[in-house]
Parts: sequence; C-alpha cells; structure tokens
Amino acid sequence: MVTLNGQTLSFSEVEKVLFDREKVVYSEESMRKVQESRKAVDKIVAEGRIVYGITTGFGKFSDVFIDKENVEALQLNLIRSHACGIGDPFPEVVSRAMILLRANALLKGFSGVRPVVIERLLDLLNAEIHPVIPQQGSLGASGDLAPLSHLALVLIGEGEVFYKGERLPAINALTKESIFPITLTAKEGLALINGTQAMTAMGVVAYLEAEKLAYQTELIASLTIEGLRGIIDAFDEDIHLARGYKEQVEVAERMRTHLVDSHLTTKQGEIRVQDAYSIRCIPQVHGATWQTLNYVKEKLEIEMNAATDNPLIFDDGEKVLSGGNFHGQPIAFAMDFLAIAIAELANISERRIERLVNPQLNDLPPFLSPEPGLQSGAMIMQYVAASLVSENKTLAHPASVDSIPSSANQEDHVSMGTIGSRHAYQVITNTRRVLAIEAICSMQAAEIRGKDQMATATSEFLENGRKIVPFISADRIFSKDIEAMNAWLKEGEFHFDTSVTKGIHS
Repeated sequence: MVTLNGQTLSFSEVEKVLFDREKVVYSEESMRKVQESRKAVDKIVAEGRIVYGITTGFGKFSDVFIDKENVEALQLNLIRSHACGIGDPFPEVVSRAMILLRANALLKGFSGVRPVVIERLLDLLNAEIHPVIPQQGSLGASGDLAPLSHLALVLIGEGEVFYKGERLPAINALTKESIFPITLTAKEGLALINGTQAMTAMGVVAYLEAEKLAYQTELIASLTIEGLRGIIDAFDEDIHLARGYKEQVEVAERMRTHLVDSHLTTKQGEIRVQDAYSIRCIPQVHGATWQTLNYVKEKLEIEMNAATDNPLIFDDGEKVLSGGNFHGQPIAFAMDFLAIAIAELANISERRIERLVNPQLNDLPPFLSPEPGLQSGAMIMQYVAASLVSENKTLAHPASVDSIPSSANQEDHVSMGTIGSRHAYQVITNTRRVLAIEAICSMQAAEIRGKDQMATATSEFLENGRKIVPFISADRIFSKDIEAMNAWLKEGEFHFDTSVTKGIHS
C-alpha cells in the first residue's frame, strides 16, 4: 500500500504503483489540507470575488467574469474544449503515472478541489482504469492542458479508457467498477489540467527505463571487451580517481567486477598497447551519462511532489495567487539532457558493434559470419544500429529551445517539455535496440573466443541470452533476433546491487 501526502512520493513507490499495481490511499492529514483549501474556493464563489479560474475565464479570457450559477458549466466547457490531443495514445503505464502524480499534487492542499476529486483519481488507479491520452498537443506551459483534459474527461464519465486489455468508453469501465462520475465545480477543472503531469509521467517512465538500460550497457560492453580481447588496465581505479568524477569511478568499478575472473581480457602490451576510445573510454562516456541521469532523477523527484497548477491557495484562502508553476522548463531541460545522454550510449555502442564485425579492426571471422562470403552474418545488423543512432541525433535536438506564443500572446513563452519527454523516450527505445544488436554480436564474438574463458558475470549473461537468441550458425531473419533481445532487455529481470556496484542478472 502506498500512501500519498503530496510531499514524499519516491521513485520506489512510483515503481510499486506502476509495475506492481500496488494500491494507493491518501493520508488523512493531507486530505484535511485539501478540505481547508476547498472552503476558501467556496467562499470566493459565494462572495463573488474576482479570482482567476474560479470566477473568471481562462487564458486571454481571464478578464471575463463568470456568475456563480455558471461556474459548473465553466469547468465542464474547459475540459471538453481542451481535450483536443491528437496522435497515438501514451503507453498505458504513462497514463497510470499521470493519474498518480496528479492526485499527489492535489493532495498538497493548494488547489482548492473537493476531496471527491482526489478520491475518484485513486479509484481509477486502484481499479486499473487508465485514460486514453493522446501524446501530441501540449506546449508544456499553462500545464499539459490537452493531455490532462483527456484524463479529466474520465472523471466526468466521458472519453475512453484502457481497462482489462480493452479500449472502451470510460462510462462502461466506470459502471463495471461501480465508480460514479462526478460533476466538476468551481476551480476543479482548471486544477486537474493546469499541471506538468504528462511530461513528468512520461519522464518518470523514461528515466526508469534509462537507468536499467545504463546498467545493461556496462554488462554488454563487458562481453564486447572479451570478444575483442580488450585491455583491462584502462579500468584501473587509479586512472579514474585521478580525474575525480564519482560516476566515472563507479562505472570503472562495475566493469572490473563484471570482468574480474575473465581469461579473455588482456594487459596493455600483450596484444596491443591501447584500445580504441569506444572500449578504453567506457567509464568516461558512460560515467557522464550517469551524471545526467542523476540530475534528471533529482528534478523528477522534485516535480513529482510539486504544486504545478494556477492559481494556488494559501493561508486558508487569505492569499490566492496567480503564478507560473505550470511552466515545464525544469522538466523540459531535464528531458533534453536525458535524450542527449542516452543517445551517447547508443553512439558509443554502435562503434563497438563496428569493431566486432569489421575484419579490418579485429581477428574474428568477418562480420562474425559462419561462412564469410556465402553468409553475411552480422553485416546488416551494424547498418540497423547506424540508422538508429542517426535517428537519435535528430530526436536529441533540444525541444526546450523552442517556444510558440499561444492564447492571443497571453501565454507567450512555453517549454515544449512534453515533446522533450516523448523524444527522450523514443531515444531510449532506439538505444535499447542498438544495445540488443551489440549484445547479439558480443555474445557471438565471446563464444567464438571460448565461453569457458569468459568471466562469471558475462558467461551468465551469455547462458541466459542464448535462451533468447541462439548462436549464429547460419544466416537467418535477424530482425526477429534483434526484437527478441530488445524485449528481454526491456522486460527481463536484471538486478544490480548499487551498494557494491556489482551487476547481477537472471
């Protein structure tokens, strides 16, 4: 059971809710704050005070006063008119994350919603009813208006949902779970959609996949080092302590641990004096990616517990302040950094793939072919990796440097953070496939060298990997192998003990 209070939601709790389908409840103390905040909204409406989003229109219509008898219509119109997202829906797990994060933000008690709004959000989570939310249409400021409006539709019994493997009208799923739609009252529609939960939810899911992938790259690179008879001296701790980056030191330590008992690695001067950068500089390059991952995680943890709607209610309603916490710039930057950092893991991986297959760069069979010339082996797998890497370079162009004014120039600077988060996830997806290709090639090369000489960690990976992709004894349709390896890397259980930076896999 995960208890939300608007303050302390952690990545470990998010993982439990998203992937273990842990039930979610709210803390009583946080709900008391919600109730006090709601009293302030009711008082504003009763007194006819002019407060943005409560008794006024939205955006450029902020100067239009709304009579109290129209406040419910105002909120309903807001949700329907803003639910204009387009394109493929977000993955179901992202939709689930959006519900979780929105409920947690409202529980901070600054938003003025009734408790029933939060209760319904948690009802959706616990019943595993996930709104169908189109991915495209958010500017990432004024919040993720279009995506969150599609989420809010479900609360009023409209829109579509994913439920028990089906895509169906929301009202059908709500009825099956005996969940009653609600009528939104003053401030509630705005409070539901004025936030960064689409970009943050996508970012959280992207980060979790990126972290797993970053550990896997080190293990796969270790197989490549064995396949190429790489020089272990480049990972000596003294080198990395001399530079001083913590993450670089940790990557080198994990690489030494993976290869500790290998008989396929070499010492400098035995075969060659130095390896190419894609081998020798793994700690420096991968370590820099880990620095970025740590930055991204820090920003996401803050945003997961942030009040990001507008206006915000303080001091029991004595202060109702319009501001700009909905602006997604912090997450926009973080997502752009994430895309760049993960794209580099693919870049350096593709160069290692080239070294595994190019007969001018190694003493292995050309293209790891069982019959060079008659059979092409892994030749075109490197092409695929190069294509994915090139695509990543376009996706890694920062979304956050762009801005287009909206709402008649009232909202004249926006973050494009949701685009950044979507691109980061696409980069991660592409990078995993590049790593799948390196894994296939490195397993082939290491096995050619002699699996009895491999390290314990890498031979375990090979043993399990061979259940997914068999040895290349003849040409076959390799796209199936790439997708099978990709699925294993994404869904398989890989456990990494970060306290001793030692990788364990199963």
